[in-house]
Amino acid sequence: MNQPVLLEITPDPTLKQAGAPLVYRHSGWHAELALRFERKNARTVLVSRRHSGPLLVQKPLYPEGEAVCHAIVVHPPGGVAGGDQLRVDIALGPRAHALLTTPGAGKWYKASDRFSSQTLAFTLADAATLEWLPQESIVFDAASARWQTQVSLSRDARYAGWEIFCLGRRASGEQFRSGALRQKTQLRRDGELIWNEYMALRGGDPLLRSPVGMNNASVAATFLIANGAMPVELLERCRALAPDDGADCGVTALPQIFAARYLGHSAQQARRYFERLWIALRPWYAGVPAQALRIWNT
Repeated sequence: MNQPVLLEITPDPTLKQAGAPLVYRHSGWHAELALRFERKNARTVLVSRRHSGPLLVQKPLYPEGEAVCHAIVVHPPGGVAGGDQLRVDIALGPRAHALLTTPGAGKWYKASDRFSSQTLAFTLADAATLEWLPQESIVFDAASARWQTQVSLSRDARYAGWEIFCLGRRASGEQFRSGALRQKTQLRRDGELIWNEYMALRGGDPLLRSPVGMNNASVAATFLIANGAMPVELLERCRALAPDDGADCGVTALPQIFAARYLGHSAQQARRYFERLWIALRPWYAGVPAQALRIWNT
């Protein structure tokens, strides 16, 4: 059942006369979604789903056969306002394989200095595979957003996930002149921290223009895969790929993590670049070929 919008009602101290109107301030949605996937014989099954507030999952799909369960995470309001708090908990049992995406771009609205947040908590048992491949997030000018992703992997579990964010609505000429964006991503395997990344940006900050920062780019994206050491020939194949728009990009292979970056001006080009990498890399980390998701083209 959806949780109602909460309103704080406070008198405006500048209005002294009797009968003065009250000031209404939206205190934000608190929405949670918890999913658990299990492997039953040759089929990955969504065995548990729980939600509160406006955060849902559509009916599980099997476009690749029974082994891989696809699910679409939906945020019905379509945008995140100041004070909103979203949390998604995903758990996979041994050998389960789930792919999650979103139906469209996420929008983070002007927040009047009130932080909104998104927390992703993923827990993978032995030999499980989780693919988190959402569409882009658009951070409006004057938005204040916190994103946190925590991935907990057991032994030989595998994770592939990307995040694409756009600063300002470039199509309408908007720039990220005020507000803030904070992002934290941590991956652990058997409790050991194997990836720790933190980013803090403020609207209008010189770092947005600096060559050691965003370098005037409005779109930044990261694709991470946790699957152990990568074959050299596969790394070279990935290095031969590039975005069609000539944006800055790069790939890095660490002992336990593969990371790819995009820095440019097109969320669409960032996703297309990551899709090419996904096609090359999915047989390596998941043991199955990549098949483009129809929802990405709708």
